[in-house]
Amino acid sequence: MAGHRHHGPAEGAASPGQTFDRVSRWATGAAGSSWAFIAALGATLLWGAVAPIFHYSDAWQLVANTVTNVITFLMVFLIQQSQNRDSIALHLKLDELLASSRGASMNLVAIEELDEASLTRLADYYRALALEAKRGAAPGPEGAGA
Repeated sequence: MAGHRHHGPAEGAASPGQTFDRVSRWATGAAGSSWAFIAALGATLLWGAVAPIFHYSDAWQLVANTVTNVITFLMVFLIQQSQNRDSIALHLKLDELLASSRGASMNLVAIEELDEASLTRLADYYRALALEAKRGAAPGPEGAGA
């Protein structure tokens, strides 16, 4: 048909990745709030308060341990996703600053892609550069390695 456009499975529907990003942003904000801390403290106090009712049984401890392990397991992924997103955003902002600065070395754009040995050499070079700047002379670029 003329003029017919194909929009994929469901026009306007969020992909699983977009849904995860949206949910993880919400969950990260919620988990880092003072209300989350108060809820966790309340749950801990409640758990301790009901201990005598359950006679400090193995089942009582197992439930608490299982719940905390599951929450911790899920939070590891949530925190990692949040850190990845923040790291990418920070790198993009720094890359934009480098790209817009006259005289800035474009060798540093996408520096996060270097291996550890290259990063170490580059860090050593900039430490030497800082030392030389304090003394009043700048070293040559031969130590940069980027």
